[in-house]
Amino acid sequence: MGRSLIWIEGDAEIGWACSSCPWRFPVPTLLGGGEAKDAYDRIAAAKFRTHKCESETSIPSVKENVDQTVANRARMLVKQGYKPKDAVDLTLQETALEYRNDPKVMQKAQVDADEFLLKLRKGLI
Repeated sequence: MGRSLIWIEGDAEIGWACSSCPWRFPVPTLLGGGEAKDAYDRIAAAKFRTHKCESETSIPSVKENVDQTVANRARMLVKQGYKPKDAVDLTLQETALEYRNDPKVMQKAQVDADEFLLKLRKGLI
């Protein structure tokens, strides 16, 4: 039987979950606005696709190559027609949601976003 992404609303949990294991992607406390909700849904779907049911005991490291994530996400949005600055802003918002505004991660993401835009302006990307 295959797994699927399901929505749960219990006493203690609200958010996306795996139908086959304990994996959860809870709704952040201060989630508001349509774009933030859309970003949350996109992140949850991406995380669900990459999670492995049998390895739920390991928690992903915060050092998950955030720079590559920022550049890759922004690049994908640019390919979909977003302006580079808008793509970077959306990517930073998604990163903030994903890492719960962890200051170290957000600082690295901002540096990497600035580097991405600089390389783009110089024609290196």
